Amino acid sequence: MTASFSRRLLVAGLSLLALGAAHAQTALDTIIKSKTIKIAIPTDYPPYGFVGPDMKPQGLDVAMAELIAAKLGVKAELVPVTSANRIPYLQTKKADLVISTLGKNPEREKVINFSAAYAPFYQAVFAAKSLSIKSWADLAGKSVAVTRGAMEDQELAKVAPPTLEYKRFEDNNATIAAFAAGQTQLLATSAAVAGNLMQRNPGLNTEYKLLLKDSPCFVGVAKGEDALLAKVNQIIAAAKAAGELEALSKKWLGRGTGDLPS
Repeated sequence: MTASFSRRLLVAGLSLLALGAAHAQTALDTIIKSKTIKIAIPTDYPPYGFVGPDMKPQGLDVAMAELIAAKLGVKAELVPVTSANRIPYLQTKKADLVISTLGKNPEREKVINFSAAYAPFYQAVFAAKSLSIKSWADLAGKSVAVTRGAMEDQELAKVAPPTLEYKRFEDNNATIAAFAAGQTQLLATSAAVAGNLMQRNPGLNTEYKLLLKDSPCFVGVAKGEDALLAKVNQIIAAAKAAGELEALSKKWLGRGTGDLPS
């Protein structure tokens, strides 16, 4: 073996070692090194995430994102997302975490991991008090406004009669606006969003009709990022024990966290 060939082998070996080390670096390593964590949050879903009078994001999910960043000792870079693109943002590394009213189901568990729950959340069907809705069968022939790709869109498809007319919108603001304008008879959304709508538009006489899903909020973490997931779960457990999660829930939702799954 010549000296030149040996040197080439050595260089190739070192290159492979460097490549392996780069691949071994986790998202948590990158976050700590850069002192920044990219967190996907909603900006069209009050009170979980919305743009305040100062044009800055605020809400329960935003506060949770800032809490996690603070506990990690890094800066939170908030990345606005919609229901449809929040998981792709995580998968393509445009975000390190998703804190965006994310519910857990078997389909999503195939592609991302979930933390322990950090806040309560449920979805339901709402309509005017004058509209008699007692069962899923009563939705037949009616129209519903729903946000494309959101949990309520998926859950409604499982129980609604085939003659229900769906009007899907790309974000929650458009969904709420369509219902408020009378474009649909029904609204499928979260109780928090519906509560905000009822407060702002009392003349609509909107009320809760049927429960779609009781689905607490979880932090989404990319597959393979076990170190980051473990750290997030530690932060959530400590915040729960310290009463911080309870305080956030009462501030933004007007009620406590209840019995959140771990």
